[in-house]
Parts: sequence; C-alpha cells; structure tokens
Amino acid sequence: MSGAALAVTGFVVALGAMFLRVPIGAAMLLTGLCGTWIVTGSMIPALSALKTLTFDTFSSHSLSIIPLFLLMGQFATRSGLSDALFRATADWVGHRRGGLAIAAVGACAGFGAVCGSSLATAATMGQVALPELRRNGYSGALATGVLAAGGTLGILIPPSIILVIYAVLTEQNIVKMFMAAMIPGIVAALGYVVTVAIIVRVSPSSSGMLPRKTMAERFASLRGVWPVAAIFVLVIGGIYAGWFTPTEGAAVGAVATGLYALATGRLDWPTLVTCALETASATAMIYFVILGAAVFNTFLALTQLPQAASRRWSS
Repeated sequence: MSGAALAVTGFVVALGAMFLRVPIGAAMLLTGLCGTWIVTGSMIPALSALKTLTFDTFSSHSLSIIPLFLLMGQFATRSGLSDALFRATADWVGHRRGGLAIAAVGACAGFGAVCGSSLATAATMGQVALPELRRNGYSGALATGVLAAGGTLGILIPPSIILVIYAVLTEQNIVKMFMAAMIPGIVAALGYVVTVAIIVRVSPSSSGMLPRKTMAERFASLRGVWPVAAIFVLVIGGIYAGWFTPTEGAAVGAVATGLYALATGRLDWPTLVTCALETASATAMIYFVILGAAVFNTFLALTQLPQAASRRWSS
C-alpha cells in the first residue's frame, strides 16, 4: 500500500472511530500510533515520537491561554453575567415578534466574548434562555435551534479557545486570528437574527412577544451588562493595543471576572474549587485532542501525503 493510500485509510479509520463515539483525541492518537507502526515497521519509533511530542506540545507557553480563558468562562457563568445579558437584551427587543429569540442570540454573542467556548456558551445560555423561550410560547424547534446556533458564536467571537488551538497547531499569530474572526462573528450573529425574523414571519405561531418595557427599565437593565463590556474591552482591547500578550490578557480577564464574581457574593470557596476542577477537566480534554492531532500529523508526515498533494496540485 502506498503512503497516500495509507494516509487516506487512516483518515477513514479515524473518522469512523469518531462516528462510533470514540473520543476525538483517542481516535486520532490510536490511528496515528498504529499508522506510524505500519509505516516504520516497529512500535519503538511510534512510542518515541509520542514521548517527544508530548513534551514539545505541552511545554508551549501559548497553550497556557486555554485554561485561563476557560477559568474566565467559569467565573462568568457563576457570577450571573449570562442571566444579566439575556435579561438586558430581552428588555430591549423582547416586545417584538421573535424578540426573545433574538435576545438569546445577542446574549450568546455577549457571553461568548467573555467565555471563548461554544460548548460553554450553548450550555449556559440554554439553562438561562430555554425556560423563558418555552414559557413565552416559542416552539421547541425554534427555541433549541436558536440556542444551538447562537452557541457557535463562542468559536468566532474573540477570545475563542478554538482559534487559540488552531493558531498554536498551525504556528499562526493569535492576535491576528482574533482580529480576523471579529467581523465573521458579528456577521454570523446578524445572520442568525435575520433568520429568526424570517422564521417568525413565515410561522407566527412559533413565537410570542413580551410586554414592552419603558425606556427607564431598559436602561436600568443595562447596568447589569457593563461588566461584560468592560472585561471584553479590557482583554481584547488590551491585546490589540499591545498592552499585554494574549496569555497575559487571558490572565487579566480571569482575574477581573473572578473579582466581579467575588464582589457579587456568588464566589465562595466551594464555588472556587468547583471552577478550578471544571477548568482542569476541560483543559485536560482539550490538551488530549491536541496531543492526538500532533501524533496523527506525525503519521501523515511519514506517509509523505503533504508532499504528494503539493506535487499534485502544483502540476
């Protein structure tokens, strides 16, 4: 079997394992180790590469940004920022048809700006917004669809954990990645808003409306949102302005969010321990995926698939 055919087979095996609900990191790691064994004819190079890759990958200073942003998201969840975002956006647009669903999209975008994780955004906003959507007559399809789509904004709107991982694996500048993702994130959020507006007009029975709030009530609700804006400006603005590196910005954001949670009285010692444990668990899963990708990339390099593809496309 040629190297290219072996690489394609490895892709199929890895994707098949993921389809069978094998963890992504384990699927890539095992496929990469077995593929390296087949290419080299011995398991010793594969195990040696695993030892070297583990140290080289996890000794990267850039990866320390991941647990810091995850901890920042944990503090944001515990401090009630997600609920404040949803309430504020609902007060401003909830009286319009489909307004509560649009408020959910806006809250997802805002929470993603201090969380960096699409999974955390979807899970947190689902707990906050889904009961309200159902209580106000929104169909199950529209309510769950809006939150599932809005949760993906955590991938695009900086700070994004996925962008950090991509930048580290491809050796790209994290700041430039954040800058490049800002406009697509805003466009995606606006696209979801337009989609909701179209759906509720095509199917009016799928949504409801809230009573109109006075201007005084609307501006009063914004007082609970200022920490989100302040933290976002501090972290992303500081990174763009060159005041600190992305890793330093993540540390500043985690501290600022933690202090806000402490000031609101929602962060005590048991909660802090829970935040640390959940951050460690999520970090371990992400690091395992990165390690699996590194081992799988080594296997692909040994098959010379990149060189073959380069020659094919250049010709």
